[in-house]
Amino acid sequence: MDDPVARWPRASLDEKVDFATRMGKAFSSLSPELDMNYFIRCIEETANIGNPGDIKLEQAVKICVSVHQKADE
Repeated sequence: MDDPVARWPRASLDEKVDFATRMGKAFSSLSPELDMNYFIRCIEETANIGNPGDIKLEQAVKICVSVHQKADE
C-alpha cells in the first residue's frame, strides 16, 4: 500500500492480480463492480496517464473508489 503507483507498470501480473483481488474483496461491500478487474484497470490508468508523481497505492485505491462512487450518483 505504501509503494508508489509509478512502480505498478513494473509489477508482475501475479502481484497485480493479488493486490487487485485483495482490494476487490475489501471494497465489494460498497459495490459489486469494485472487483479485481476494476482495480487493475483503474490503477493502470492512474499509473500510465500523466505523471503519478508521489501517489501511493493506498491513495490510488481511494481515488478509484471515489471515482466509482461519483459515477454512480
